[in-house]
Amino acid sequence: MTIQQQSFLRDAMRRLNLTREGFSSRIGVSRRALDTWLLPLDSQEFRRMPEIVERFVTEILAGSADTAQHAAAPASLAIEHEGKPCLLSVDQFSRESAEALFQLADVMQPIARRQKVSRVLEGAVLGNLFFEASTRTRVSFGAAFCRLGGSVCDTTGFTFSSMAKGESIYDTSRVLSGYVDALVVRHPDQGSVAEFARATNIPVINAGDGPGEHPSQALLDLYTIQREFSRLGKIIDGAHIAMVGDLKYGRTVHSLSKLLALYRGIKFTLIAPAGLEMPAYIVERIANNGNVVEQTSDLAQGLQGADVVYATRIQIERFANEDIEGYTPDFQINQALVNTVCGHDTLIMHPLPRDSRPGANDLGADLIHDPRLAIFRQTDNGIPVRMALFASLLGVAGQVANSLRDTTWKVPRFIGPDDALFHGLDG
Repeated sequence: MTIQQQSFLRDAMRRLNLTREGFSSRIGVSRRALDTWLLPLDSQEFRRMPEIVERFVTEILAGSADTAQHAAAPASLAIEHEGKPCLLSVDQFSRESAEALFQLADVMQPIARRQKVSRVLEGAVLGNLFFEASTRTRVSFGAAFCRLGGSVCDTTGFTFSSMAKGESIYDTSRVLSGYVDALVVRHPDQGSVAEFARATNIPVINAGDGPGEHPSQALLDLYTIQREFSRLGKIIDGAHIAMVGDLKYGRTVHSLSKLLALYRGIKFTLIAPAGLEMPAYIVERIANNGNVVEQTSDLAQGLQGADVVYATRIQIERFANEDIEGYTPDFQINQALVNTVCGHDTLIMHPLPRDSRPGANDLGADLIHDPRLAIFRQTDNGIPVRMALFASLLGVAGQVANSLRDTTWKVPRFIGPDDALFHGLDG
């Protein structure tokens, strides 16, 4: 196969909108056999899929009306805004183009897992411009670019930038475009990254513009939900998604909500203290496609029956004079609450960072060993998704699969001490 077996099967399930149970029935194999084909390559129980099954799955996909569009998508997916290669908003994605990006992210997984190496961006330079503090997003983008063979130039904060001297966004963008081949920008002002994009023809990615959007985070979140649902035998259509916390300023929930609204029959439960509710224009936007939106400040009631609990921290850096008295430690999602109101297969997510101090009104640190907590699998998924974005924006998506070679350094079987819990479940 030209792409990894697991990627081929996951993409087939996505295109056919089937759970593992439904897919195994459709192709006439046992669920157990399918599970062994989806295991990581280094698993002792991994099995190669018979060639006849591969041919049968290919024939099934060939009968799908949109197969040709999907099959070409990883090599030709255009992520553009006003004719330029850039990612400013999730509004640039349809359901089909998002899933095409995820197909490419699946191809990137062996690189992200340190099993394979690709140099398709060798010689390219990324400018990482972060005018707000960041750890995960900045390092994740840099690591994704480097894993494709590129190199990274970083700058962080206004103090050490020429903008502190009065330089305009236009001038900064145009000057840096002469130095680098792509820009990733985080800025505290909504709409500011679009200004960077207007001043250049090189790819620009929005890594967060104040209370506006965080499109790459939303894409990796949706990708995580799809992968976890595949493991759990669920599909996104008809899911119950509970979003908790600061929904007014939480740009991650703004972007993720709009992506999820591309699916059908979603039940959104928006749980926020008074004054921190989801903006009305977002609520109006997502209440379509047969989706239902409920809003409440009752945490325990809102979490009941949720397939996904997406928690967010309070965005205190964006507050002016708002009263946040309603956001107390009682608004914490902790082990006791989860055990009381959530199901055994509820997926618990958070964009991070979270406040792990005792009594904090965030995602409780006592959930750290709960298998329902997906925050580290979520962050790990940021690498293949951001690699897929770079490959698409820089026009090398079609070269990745044929560029792979084995890594030469020793890689730990499990990156984190709790990862073994999911060995064989998240192939």
